[in-house]
Amino acid sequence: MKIIAIGRNYAEHAKELNNPVPGVPVIFMKPDTALLKDNKPFYHPDFSNDIHHEIEVVIKISKEGKHISEKFADSYFEEIALGVDFTARDIQSAHKEKGLPWELAKAFDGSAPVSNFLPKAQFADLHNLNFKLDVNGQTRQLGNTSLMLFPFGYIIAFVSQYITLKKGDLIYTGTPQGVAKVNVGDHLEGYIENQKLLDFYIK
Repeated sequence: MKIIAIGRNYAEHAKELNNPVPGVPVIFMKPDTALLKDNKPFYHPDFSNDIHHEIEVVIKISKEGKHISEKFADSYFEEIALGVDFTARDIQSAHKEKGLPWELAKAFDGSAPVSNFLPKAQFADLHNLNFKLDVNGQTRQLGNTSLMLFPFGYIIAFVSQYITLKKGDLIYTGTPQGVAKVNVGDHLEGYIENQKLLDFYIK
């Protein structure tokens, strides 16, 4: 499987990092070694002093497809989850200044925690879904999928024009505003609506 991530998919997040609001999806990838499951702790790496949390809704591709039409794209996933795109912001900033790729800032081991997946049919409206991240009991990020610049179907259709999607692939669909540094000892809890799906510590 592969992990495809969408950057700058919420306008206010793009603005908080002084990035332009994109006209097409910004895509980057993480290897499978980035996955962190079962609410295992995230071990803060030594190579960065500025790891940021980015809470995201994650969709799991359920069948192979390429050149998918947007009108059929929603049939290519059946489950959603909550994930965190951990980002070494200091490394990312240094690479952006030089026009270099982001992989060292985004693709390191454990940088993609993901919760258990839930059937999408469980939710009345995927395009009006509340989700949030609490850190040490305080809400840091609060998002709603209605605020996505590019909704799920558009993302699937767009990515599939370039990259064949296969069963089990994960797409991290972007983070709302409120990203911030995590510290050793922090307790992260993530919710979709009122369901707690993420509950882990920084070590």
